[in-house]
Amino acid sequence: MNREPLLIALDGPVGAGKSSLADEVARRLGILHLDTGAMYRAVGLAALRAGIDPRNEEAVCALVAAGGARVDVRFEGGRQTTLLGGEAVDDFIRTQQAGSAGSAVSRYACVRGYLVERQQQLARSLSMIVDGRDIGTVVLPEAKAKIFLSASPEVRAQRRWRQLLASGTQATLQDVLAELISRDRQDSERALNPLRQAEDAVPLDTGALSFDESVEAILTIVRKAYDK
Repeated sequence: MNREPLLIALDGPVGAGKSSLADEVARRLGILHLDTGAMYRAVGLAALRAGIDPRNEEAVCALVAAGGARVDVRFEGGRQTTLLGGEAVDDFIRTQQAGSAGSAVSRYACVRGYLVERQQQLARSLSMIVDGRDIGTVVLPEAKAKIFLSASPEVRAQRRWRQLLASGTQATLQDVLAELISRDRQDSERALNPLRQAEDAVPLDTGALSFDESVEAILTIVRKAYDK
């Protein structure tokens, strides 16, 4: 590969494995991984902590405008720490409640405008893989390497369920699947920047692939994009 900054856009629905795959791809390539979903979850967490229903757009936007949902990230040892008002909140944003809140607030122009600008600033001069729902279409449309991950809802729900159990969170597979389907609908049907595959993105179904096979497939796509 040449020496120009690497920009990799990794999109896909919840549970497609974006975050864990992006972590490993970033490690293999020696670049950073920006998890944009964590930033939306942080805004959702800010709303919950303020006693605001995340479905109340007016109240959420007022909170953002007042600086009550100040989100930032820092990288330590190549890993992202998500900050809310200067507090590291990574341990608080991985719950189902925070995920649902993050998905809800991601529909609002005030939230998307605020976070997209911050994400673009971070990616302006650094080599990184950025994962989310609208990276290839909105945040980094200029990225040379764009991948759109997918897997069936059942496969993604199984993955998410195992993650929750491993973290000590009790949940049933049926509840996780229902929540995932609801979030899929919310992400794909929202009026502003819905989840969709960029025209020049390479689709990658990870349902039948192991973790290592998925990583290798992404690396192959990146190498082809940057070796042109």
